[in-house]
Amino acid sequence: MNRPDGLIQRRNAQKETSDRNHNDSDDEKKRSSSEDDIDDADSKETRLTLMEEVLLLGLKDKEGYTSFWNDCISSGLRGCILIELALRGRVELEKAGLRRKSLLNRKVIVRSDQATGDVLLDEALKHLKETDPPETVQSWIEYLSGESWNPLKLHFQLRNVRERLAKNLVEKGVLTTEKQNFLVFDMTTHPLTDNIIKTKLVKKVQESVLSKWMNDPQRMDKRMLSLIYLAHASDVLENAFAPLSDDDYEVAMKRVRDLLDLDLDAESAKPQANDLMWAVFAAFIK
Repeated sequence: MNRPDGLIQRRNAQKETSDRNHNDSDDEKKRSSSEDDIDDADSKETRLTLMEEVLLLGLKDKEGYTSFWNDCISSGLRGCILIELALRGRVELEKAGLRRKSLLNRKVIVRSDQATGDVLLDEALKHLKETDPPETVQSWIEYLSGESWNPLKLHFQLRNVRERLAKNLVEKGVLTTEKQNFLVFDMTTHPLTDNIIKTKLVKKVQESVLSKWMNDPQRMDKRMLSLIYLAHASDVLENAFAPLSDDDYEVAMKRVRDLLDLDLDAESAKPQANDLMWAVFAAFIK
């Protein structure tokens, strides 16, 4: 990332977020990380999915839309969907086999087709279930993004994902809905209703690579690890680090680079690792 731009963004963010309440308690309800709990159901409380967290990091607080120059967040959100399904026990990677297939060559297998209660997740799960033979993680990210050259796969595209996620966040009281005029067209935007939820999210991301840094990805919470990788892949991680001091920013970015430089195949082979989660990471940093 370009350091001068990062400095400018951090200074602007410090000015914009100076009035935020940074003393909010960190007692947000934690979700079970058990991969075997396939009965996990969504609720309407302010518990965010991985997709919603990435979108929230990418949204401009007052304007209520993502950067027009960000062409990474679309595929990043599809990666979030696959990981969310994996963490809920709905999908997994096929076994590596004796010849130890690489992460990107292994197929996605539906483990349970039980509904999650989330419309986007259930739509993606339906596509995964109906596909025979199974496809790889990288192929599914392309199919769900509508970026496949195969016309027979275009019907797998998940449409209006950002808008649908924003509406979910409106229902959860995190965002509101407005209309903005951009000279030649009107656009629906979703500014923050308040800064509490996003401030907690940003603080949580910052702490994961600073005061609560584990120095071992296997000991990190799988959701937080996924959020770091997918926020980076979606080009929105800088937004979380922008308010940091220069010294903390350098430390945070070094630790993110350490994560990106890991041997992902080796990490996925360790006990309790979620293969599909690591495969999604590999698809973005291949």
